[in-house]
Amino acid sequence: MSASVLPRQSTAPLYAAIRDVPDFPKPGIVFKDIMPILADPATLRLSIDLFEEACLALPAKVDKIVGIDARGFLFGAALAYKMGLGFIAVRKSGKLPGKTEAVAYTLEYGESTVEMLSDALHPGESVVLIDDLLATGGTAAAAIKLIEKLGAKTMGALFLVELEFLGGRARLDGVPVTALLKY
Repeated sequence: MSASVLPRQSTAPLYAAIRDVPDFPKPGIVFKDIMPILADPATLRLSIDLFEEACLALPAKVDKIVGIDARGFLFGAALAYKMGLGFIAVRKSGKLPGKTEAVAYTLEYGESTVEMLSDALHPGESVVLIDDLLATGGTAAAAIKLIEKLGAKTMGALFLVELEFLGGRARLDGVPVTALLKY
């Protein structure tokens, strides 16, 4: 499902800031490096402003922002701060102290697990999931299952970059997706 948000500001500066790194992390892959966006105050602010627009356009009030390890933390914490909301981390297995809930998922090269603190979300809360990249959708789909496991509702999923040719949004169970940049 596509989100119906059309940015009021141009994403051209974000596209211009993305750096292509050929053959990383292995031959034949062109890596989309987002670090220049983070390094420049204007593009960092623009990305957070556009994410906020997407959240404000959702049909329900958002209670918390949930970010995926690790670059989702960067965008998610900044967005939560700007919107006056709490931020919740979805981490790789074994990285959170205390009682956690976990969801395992399959990757193209094996399996992985994501976790969230068991008391991080409460039943009925509305959350927005955020990460830097939507590729095959496995990690985001697992995070959505984790959110639902704790009784919360994922109102939308936000990504800086979507690699459309990998079809990741189809794995997100009808959650509205907003990607600022599409390749």
